[in-house]
Amino acid sequence: MSEVQAVIRPLGEPGDLGWVVMAHGEQYAKEFGWDSSFEALVARIVADYAEDNDPAREAAWIAELDGRRVGSVFCVAGEEGTAKLRILLVDPAARGHRLGSRLVARCVDFAREAGYERIRLWTNDTLAAARGIYLAAGFLLVEEEPHHSFGADLVGQVYELDL
Repeated sequence: MSEVQAVIRPLGEPGDLGWVVMAHGEQYAKEFGWDSSFEALVARIVADYAEDNDPAREAAWIAELDGRRVGSVFCVAGEEGTAKLRILLVDPAARGHRLGSRLVARCVDFAREAGYERIRLWTNDTLAAARGIYLAAGFLLVEEEPHHSFGADLVGQVYELDL
């Protein structure tokens, strides 16, 4: 029996951008019942990154398991001195390989090396597995607010990590 190959690589191969949008749309609809407005949000984030990113200040990564895309994360510029961790995803079939933790660590390391003072992210309280990864990485919950988005009643959460 061969060992599973788990790799984190920079985003940039043909199909990566479209895969990020498709995977988010399909997974969040299946797991949480979210509507296509979530997929549209992810598409805007991905399009903004693809159209105008500064490689010294922004990066994105794809997680692969045996050569198949199974996860992603983006680090983009936020307000002055702040990086934003965006659209973390790990396919349910690929969980248990610490890919989510590795993606977050890669993003945090990049933000630190790029000279940011802090890294911030927005998520929703229903995403318990992601929350566990963020807390284990040292992020602290700094804001919470109920909202209705993506066809669901949610509690938005903002986490920050000083670098």
